[in-house]
Formats: sequence, structure tokens, C-alpha cells
Amino acid sequence: MQMKRGLHFLRTLLLGAVVSALTGCGGGGGSGTNNQPPSGGPILPPVSQLPDPAAAPAMKDVLGGYFRVGAAIEPDQLLVESDRDLLEKHMSSITAENALKPDTIAPEDPSQAGYNFEPADRLVEFARANNMAIRGHALVWHFTAPDWFFEGPKEEDPATYRALVRQRLEQYITDVVTHFADDIYTWDVVNEVASDTDGQTYRTDSPWYEAFSVGGGDGAEYIEIAFRAARAADPDARLFINEYLTERPAKLANLLVIVDDLIAKGVPIDGVGHQLHLNLAANVDTIDAALTAVEQRTLLNHVTELDINIYQDPPTCPADINTCLADYGPTPPVAVLAAQAQLYRELYELFRTHDASIDSVTTWGLHDAHTWLTAFHQGRLNSPLMFDHDRQPKAAFWAVVDSTFTIPQ
Repeated sequence: MQMKRGLHFLRTLLLGAVVSALTGCGGGGGSGTNNQPPSGGPILPPVSQLPDPAAAPAMKDVLGGYFRVGAAIEPDQLLVESDRDLLEKHMSSITAENALKPDTIAPEDPSQAGYNFEPADRLVEFARANNMAIRGHALVWHFTAPDWFFEGPKEEDPATYRALVRQRLEQYITDVVTHFADDIYTWDVVNEVASDTDGQTYRTDSPWYEAFSVGGGDGAEYIEIAFRAARAADPDARLFINEYLTERPAKLANLLVIVDDLIAKGVPIDGVGHQLHLNLAANVDTIDAALTAVEQRTLLNHVTELDINIYQDPPTCPADINTCLADYGPTPPVAVLAAQAQLYRELYELFRTHDASIDSVTTWGLHDAHTWLTAFHQGRLNSPLMFDHDRQPKAAFWAVVDSTFTIPQ
């Protein structure tokens, strides 16, 4: 299966932020030859421990009274019958994994090359046919910003340069949001704009921040500009700021400074997207605190990129791939899957208690055979989702849809 630009998720989230998340959540040490499950146990769970997959209820039916149930996918997955079957049965929402990012839609200056809407249009067509909502991800992200946005007389005429970059940004957002105005109900307007450094509000190494800082300008101005342009293009769309590590209090604090500034300026922001790329030691209480903090600002919460990494690698991984834990393969130990299932259960129980503010919960991927985590670790198989490599429901699935299900240990 094609991981089209999947290595975008080798983004700055990972060598710094995800490592911080792993160590902050108590990620263990070890080497590639020592990766025992928490309590030992068999490698392959007895089939009888899980219900018949044919009896699996649709997630969208079980959870639809609380929020939309979604998955991030690539257009090419629509060509795979088993993927279509999962989507049609279980999902009421989809997110474009890469098809709506600027380097897909406009890798070249659209005044010369036009826009490439075709991949995202395929997702729209599928969503229409299956009565699904679509989240738009993402209009502005430093990692997928084509160079043409930032060409111009930076040193010679800073004021003209900033105006030129602003005009391009506004035009791009206007054109894209207008094209999808009848179909996309929510946009991640800006993605990952908060700093990972405690007490430093903004990501200052973003090309957007750098461009708007030229000549003494306000580097953060692009965020406000993006939101206002999106609102003007589609007054009915919900507009979100999307961020990772919101479960970490210091990162959340940086993000909330940005959110509060936007609110104070009257910028049209409707909600906060929490990526929630977690590992098995994630603290549900800190996630609860993040959701509550957003609610206190009368904004919506979306869970936008949920997955649960089954490895608790040392902080040197993946920079030194030899220190990463050994590959479990497609059938992780029962104890690992049990811990994952328990965490998924606790998370969805938490999300239901916040259903007044959460109206969308999306996993970053549909099944374990297509996950950015495998690409990130140079092919080491991960199993971070609720459907396995064969598209079958895992213990995590049953733990979420059935409160009486006993998780195999």
C-alpha cells in the first residue's frame, strides 16, 4: 500500500516532540534485542478470546450519539475493497491524510500550474456517496509549504515581501476553501504552530513565521490572516487550530496563549484539534485537563489524529534506530494488546464525558497495515489502531464498542 508522502510525519513532531512524549510518559529503555511484553504471555491470542468479527457492530452506530467517528485515509485506499468495507461500515467522517495539504494541491505556483484537486475530489465523491462528513486537513503547515509561497525581495524590500507572501496565502486559502465549500464542514486552518519549548509560544522555525518576521514584522501574523481568509471563503465552515502533545501541560500552555490571543483579537476560531499520538503509558487525566481547558474558552474540541504506539522506545529512538525495540511483527503479545485496549477504552469513555464539546473523534489511519509509525521506524511494524493488519477488529475495538467486553490478558 502506498504511503504517499507518509514521511511527512518525520516532521518536527518526531525527533523532538514524540521523543519528549515517550520520555514524559515513562517510556522505557532497552535495545533492539530486548522487547518483552509487560507481563510475558503468549504471542498469539487464542481466537476464541475475541468475538466473531462478523458480529462486530458499526462504530458509527455505537458512538454516533456522541460524536462523529472518523479515520484519516489516502485516496488510493478507496481502490482496496477491504478498506472501503471498513470505511462504509464503521466511519461517519474521513480526513484526507495528505490530499488536502498544500504540497499536494499546489506544489507549483498555481498562477502557472493550476491546482491539483483531483486526489481530494475522489475523497469528496466517496464521502458524498456514503453520507460521510469530511474534515479538511490542513490549510497551513510548515512542513508542507511549497517554496513558491516564500519567493520575493526579502532583503531588498521587506514590506513588499511580507505583503506578497500574505497575498499568496490569502489567495491560496480562498481558492481551496471555496472549491470545497459544499463538502468540507471543518478545516484545520493551521497545524502545529505552537512551540515545543516551555515558555516559548510560537514555532519560530516555521517558514511562515520567518517570512512574516522579515523586516521586524509580526511572525505570528500569518495565523490570524489564515483564519480570517478561511472564514471569508466559507462562513459556514468550522475553523480549528490543530496541535500535537496537547496532553503535555507545558505544550498545552503554549497553545492556549495562542488561542487566547486569537480570541482577544476577534479572530474567527471555533475549536482546537488534539492530535493525540500516544503510547501505552499515556495519562488520561492530562488529556481530560486539555479538553477541559478548551471548553473553558467556549470552543469545540476535536480528536484529530488518534493512535496508540505499542512500543515504549528509549529516547534515542528513532534517531539511533539500533536502540529501538525489536519488531513484534503483525501479532503483538497479548499483554501489549491488552494494555492498548484498556487505554482505548479509557479514552473513549473520556471522550463521551466531553460530548458537549467533542463532535468528532478521528484515528490517524484506518487499520494497522497503513500507519505512519511503521514508515517512521524504517519498516518496524506497529499496530496502533483498532483494526489489525488483516483489517479485523482487535481487542481495542471490542473494548471501545462493548463496555462488558473482558479484555484478554
